[in-house]
Amino acid sequence: MQKFIDSYDFTGKKAIVRVDFNVPLNENFEITDDTRIRAALPTLKKVLAGGGALIIMSHLGRPKKVDPKFSLKHILAHVSELLGVPVQFAEDCQKAQAQAAALKPGEVLLLENLRYYAEEEGKPRGLAEDASDEEKKAAKAAVKASQKEFVKTLASYADCYINDAFGTAHRAHASTALIADYFPEDKMFGYLMEGEIKAIDNVLKNAQRPFTAIIGGSKVSSKLAVLENMLEKVDNLIIGGGMGYTFIKAQGGHIGNSLHEDDLMPQALEILAKAKEKGVKVYLSVQTLVADAFSQDANTQVVPSTAIPEGWEGVDAGPDSLAIWKDVILNSKTILWNGPVGVFEIEKFAQGTLQIARDLAEATEKGAYTLVGGGDSVAAVTQMGFSKKVSYVSTGGGAMLEALEGKLLPGIAAIVE
Repeated sequence: MQKFIDSYDFTGKKAIVRVDFNVPLNENFEITDDTRIRAALPTLKKVLAGGGALIIMSHLGRPKKVDPKFSLKHILAHVSELLGVPVQFAEDCQKAQAQAAALKPGEVLLLENLRYYAEEEGKPRGLAEDASDEEKKAAKAAVKASQKEFVKTLASYADCYINDAFGTAHRAHASTALIADYFPEDKMFGYLMEGEIKAIDNVLKNAQRPFTAIIGGSKVSSKLAVLENMLEKVDNLIIGGGMGYTFIKAQGGHIGNSLHEDDLMPQALEILAKAKEKGVKVYLSVQTLVADAFSQDANTQVVPSTAIPEGWEGVDAGPDSLAIWKDVILNSKTILWNGPVGVFEIEKFAQGTLQIARDLAEATEKGAYTLVGGGDSVAAVTQMGFSKKVSYVSTGGGAMLEALEGKLLPGIAAIVE
């Protein structure tokens, strides 16, 4: 079974490659950020350099039917430019047999948006809101039945399959998981997937100690499973951002109007108790920047995190919190960062997140392994210019989150099993 592409002979072979070209487009259908396309280039160029032909498949957006605004035709010229070869286009991903068969080594075919078909996600569409359970069940069965033909058609285009779409690896979709079964000896990860898997293993399986996880973001509910899994792995757990106020309130602190989830306070106390039991040091914010409004023009002050006045809300970590956290980060050998520690989208409230990025860059320079994973923290570290100063920046938000929860992602399982 083939897992990575370096040892595969692509001479005369057609490779069907699942990429994540779900890039943002403006109102003129121009790409505003081509990071995801550039991330897949090493894999795509490897196939071409090895004497193979390329069939590229991806989704774009969340169309519920064929909709021109979600057509991959919008990105065709840019993909051609970046690859340095003309890229042909298949108007229908299920009717590309002739184009695929005619491909010669060095040639490239981009398939139209996979999600134009309900079979890609395996979910029925167009059901009436008042559909009965029986109707829902029948519709789901119909999609699942036709999904087999959908996958079989995609697989028929190629001699080998490469998954290089980490951003969708947590979805058991036709093109990310099911298609691999048709290539038992010829399925593999691309360079991007390989890098993501190694990065995850570096923090979850092979971490050098001390190991620190910085978990931020707005809600405990979205990170509960991550926090619980981290307790089994780390020496230090820094909890920042909006989610920290649930922990502070649960312990009797006054948090003013700060974001929190009352119903998750028992779980927050449970996590703190488990951490104590396992010898994991938990660092909450001790000092907070608070604001009287959620805007750049707001009045602000710095107060203890346990004594936030009514009418004020926590929007960023205070200097004392950041000083404590910096000391922990710089004395760690492995650091995972998932989620910002303040409202970094508003410049006035971005200083804490910026400081974490600086600290990670310094720790990396000193020899620590640093992984930034999760949509918002990746956006923060990229916008702030630190993406090249840490060990690895993940491309997958939801996929990275599920991997940090300890789950084996369907897109990975399909290749390794």
